[in-house]
This record gives sequence, C-alpha cells and structure tokens, in this order.
Amino acid sequence: MNDPATRIYAAIAAIPPGRVASYGAIAARAGLPGRARLVGRLLGEVPDGMELPWYRVLRSSGHIAMPPGSRGFREQSRLLRAEGVEVKNGRVPLSRFGLDGDLDHTLWGMPDA
Repeated sequence: MNDPATRIYAAIAAIPPGRVASYGAIAARAGLPGRARLVGRLLGEVPDGMELPWYRVLRSSGHIAMPPGSRGFREQSRLLRAEGVEVKNGRVPLSRFGLDGDLDHTLWGMPDA
C-alpha cells in the first residue's frame, strides 16, 4: 500500500461511526504529515463505486469545510448527527468526537468540552 491515495482512502475508511478526524490527522495517519490539502483534493476525486465516510473529515478546528447553508454542508451535518456526533454552528467538538479525543482525555484528564 505505497500509493498515497490508497493510504489516504484507507485512513478515511477506518474512521469509526460517531468519530471524526481532521484533514491533517488523516494525512498523518496515512504517513503523509503536512499533506492535509492532498486529503481534501482526493476526497473530491473519490473513484466511482468507492464508498467512504467522507462526512467524518473536518477542518482542524472541527468545522465543516463546506460553505454554511450549502447542500453539502447540510448533508454533512445530517450524516454526522445521525451517528450521534454533536454539530453546533457547523463545528464538532474534537475533544469529544475526534479520533484521539479519548486518548487525550485518558492521558491528560482533559475536561469534556
């Protein structure tokens, strides 16, 4: 699995329901730190027939990357909420729903935000 696109798609596919990850976190998990923009580009080029939980990928701030009110924004919000993810004003609290949120809480005792 040396192809960057394959590694990125695998990292996105591995995000479990009810969790989210930033573009940068996906790039890092794919072994491509600093390549967040590549993740965004590849999400726009998903091959036909490939099913990915694209809606679980957010900006590093936890915000949905699509323009507020757009069809994509509404669809992403709906899909996340259907999995029990809190979306408020287009933002998901990464400390609670991010892939590493539980680890940070366990290691550092971060309060639930």
